[in-house]
Amino acid sequence: MGALHVLSGGAARGLIAKLREDFHKQTGRVIEARFGAVGLMRDRLLAGEACDVLILSQALIEELVVAGRVMPGSARSLGLVRTGVAVKAGEPVPCLETTEAFKDALLAARAIYFADPAKTRAGTHLMQVFQRLGLMPELAPKLHFFNNGSTALQTLSEAQDAEARGVLVCTHMTEILTTPGVLCAGVLPKGFELATIYTAAITARSEQPQAARLLIDMLAAPEAAAGRRAGGFE
Repeated sequence: MGALHVLSGGAARGLIAKLREDFHKQTGRVIEARFGAVGLMRDRLLAGEACDVLILSQALIEELVVAGRVMPGSARSLGLVRTGVAVKAGEPVPCLETTEAFKDALLAARAIYFADPAKTRAGTHLMQVFQRLGLMPELAPKLHFFNNGSTALQTLSEAQDAEARGVLVCTHMTEILTTPGVLCAGVLPKGFELATIYTAAITARSEQPQAARLLIDMLAAPEAAAGRRAGGFE
C-alpha cells in the first residue's frame, strides 16, 4: 500500500508523530511527511512534489483553493498557534509578561535563536518586533538564524550547559512544547504576539483522497482536542 504524503508547517510535527502508529493500524499506510516553513511547503507543492495532505496557515490554504491546488471543502482547522520563548531545561526562566520584562529578557540574553527571517514568516515577524522595541543595535550581534524553529530548539536541547546558558529560542509554541530538554518561558507579550491558524486540507491531485480525509479527521477530531491543546494548539 502506498505511503500517504504530507507537506506541513513545522507546527504540526508533534500532532503527526502522535498519529503515525494509529493511522498505520487503520489503513496499512505509513505517513511520509516533510516539515518546514509554510511558504517553503507551499512552494514544494507548486513545484510538483507528491502530496496528499497539506497543513499550512489558513491564509495559504485559502489561496491554494482559489488556485485549484487544494480540494474545495476539504479544509479543517487545527487551531491557533502562538509564538513563544524557550530556554534549556535547568536554566533560569525569564519573565515575559510585560513589554519591559520582555525587553529586559532580550537584552540579558547571551544569544537569541529563531527561524531565518529570509525564509519564514515567524522570523520576519521577530525581526520587526526587535525593531519596534528599538533594540536592534544591541541585539544584532546575538541573533542566530536557523532553517526552522525545530532546528533551533534541537540545537539548544543538545548544547552543553555552558553553551546553553543565556540562550533564548523564539518559535512556535507547538515546537517548544514537543521538544525534550527545553522549557517554555511564555508567549510574546500582547501587542507583539504572532498567532497563526493552521489548517489541514486535501490536495487536488491527491492519489489517496480517502486516506487523506481520514488523517485530517483524526487530526481535527473533537476527541483529539485535549491532545491539540497539550501540543500548543488553541
